[in-house]
Amino acid sequence: MAIDKNAGVTMSNEVTIVRLYCMRGLYLLNFVVLGLDVWPALINHTGAWDPVKGVAFSWWATLSLLSALGFRYPLQMLPLLLAQMTYKVIWLVTIALREWTDFSSIGLTKSMLVGLPIDLIVIPWPYVLSNYVKKRGDRWR
Repeated sequence: MAIDKNAGVTMSNEVTIVRLYCMRGLYLLNFVVLGLDVWPALINHTGAWDPVKGVAFSWWATLSLLSALGFRYPLQMLPLLLAQMTYKVIWLVTIALREWTDFSSIGLTKSMLVGLPIDLIVIPWPYVLSNYVKKRGDRWR
């Protein structure tokens, strides 16, 4: 019986170890920094939540929790970074740019403007292209 030396090779071999550590760093940053900001706000909030603001905080809490999984499994949790980048782009283009004079000075806009380039740099785009764009989708039946 022949042994296939590539049997244990996974798609993660397409991504350098440096890129994997950068991704882990971003997941850790999400988990710690975002978590330290969002969880106390959720837990200590008094009174009724504005529903839209509640959804935003719930999303950020989810992002912080799932980032713990991303720290361990950076490529498997890559859609989380893609979602993070996408919501930043959508918010900046549809909300902040329209109201730039009102939004340019708030901390949220600054964090989005800093975070977006980090997302763009850390996400392994060749991996995204080969595994999410070019690769055949899962079968339907």
